[in-house]
Amino acid sequence: MKNRKLKNSELDRINPEEYKASEKTPLIIILDNIRSLNNIGSVFRTSDAFLVKKIYLCGITAQPPHKDIHKTALGATESVDWEYAENTLDVISKLKEEGIYIASIEQAEDSINLNEFTVAKDKTYAIIFGNEVKGVQQKVVSASDAVIEIPQFGTKHSLNISVSVGVVVWDLFVKMK
Repeated sequence: MKNRKLKNSELDRINPEEYKASEKTPLIIILDNIRSLNNIGSVFRTSDAFLVKKIYLCGITAQPPHKDIHKTALGATESVDWEYAENTLDVISKLKEEGIYIASIEQAEDSINLNEFTVAKDKTYAIIFGNEVKGVQQKVVSASDAVIEIPQFGTKHSLNISVSVGVVVWDLFVKMK
């Protein structure tokens, strides 16, 4: 049979302990006031797939354990490190002190198109995704080192946050590897 689909037992998946011990992609995700529990779960799952270092859940962003997060995370809340912080700006300040480059994913003046954004091999990046309706808070955008925009060509100029995370994390993962 040509292109036979692999069985789950053939996928050579690591367990959560092996994940925690593995070398991570120098990438941190900050969720700024995400409403949808399904979106949060999807971010965990994508983060697991690409060995993201950590997720910060900020503001109204819900935290595990929660059945609706678990429904889409499929256990990734057990593998990916995460932390809750009430204030996104506090997280940015802490990460900047550690020398981490901060980029909001948003449509803004002087943004850099994702395809034109370059990464340094020796740097850790934190990328911020915002609320499904309001986006990343302006004060958070202003505190960022850069704003990265996903080029879009249709009529909507808006992607679901879980799709945006997938697009950006994949792009940066490929550039970092």
